[in-house]
Amino acid sequence: MKKQIAIMGLGRFGISLATTLANMGHDVLAIDKDEKKVQEIASLITHAVQADSTNDIVLNELDIADFDIAVVSMGSDIESSVLSTILLKKLGVPYVIARADSDLHGSILEKIGADTVVYPERDRGTMLAQIITLSGVSDYMQLTQGYGVSKLKAPAYLLKYKLSELGFGSKGKYGVAVLLIQREDEIVITPDHGEVIKQDDILILVGQDDNIEKLLAEAEKISKEKEAKEVKKNSEK
Repeated sequence: MKKQIAIMGLGRFGISLATTLANMGHDVLAIDKDEKKVQEIASLITHAVQADSTNDIVLNELDIADFDIAVVSMGSDIESSVLSTILLKKLGVPYVIARADSDLHGSILEKIGADTVVYPERDRGTMLAQIITLSGVSDYMQLTQGYGVSKLKAPAYLLKYKLSELGFGSKGKYGVAVLLIQREDEIVITPDHGEVIKQDDILILVGQDDNIEKLLAEAEKISKEKEAKEVKKNSEK
């Protein structure tokens, strides 16, 4: 569903968010005090304005209350971030998302009425940590502390095994579920435990981070042991 979204602040985070939303088909208004930044993004989104988002007169003139969502993307400029958030809520924007660069900043934004507070730097660090520690993970989204969704291209040691054989699912000892399997142009949603993992499958996993790591380590061990037995069996023939 197409939405009207206002972005306050055109740092790297704001620019990335504004252009992504515009490419998704939403009406995007970007506001920044820096004329150069406004000019650079003007042709990529619906509307870009050089203005001060802490000025209530300016926001009123832009009919900001008519927007579905406003995102306060300034992180390091805490004063502007707080003032913009207060004004947006005061002027009646239904949903305000504010970026924070620290716990204190986030706590202040929550107290003054931000509907959602995001921590881009922290989230990016969490995702990178998962990519580093879980071999094959190309993307990660944290749901709660120590628990999230991982995107994994099936490594060789998982191939030709059923999900149940590897311990996936609620009955497995690690409680790691496979939400879906992307198989070329096919999407297998909530696959059956008897589903066999194939070459180039991409698995979307959900579970505790430590348990995903343990399950994959155990699956690799099972695969190596089976391979060793087959080699031994063939050599004895």
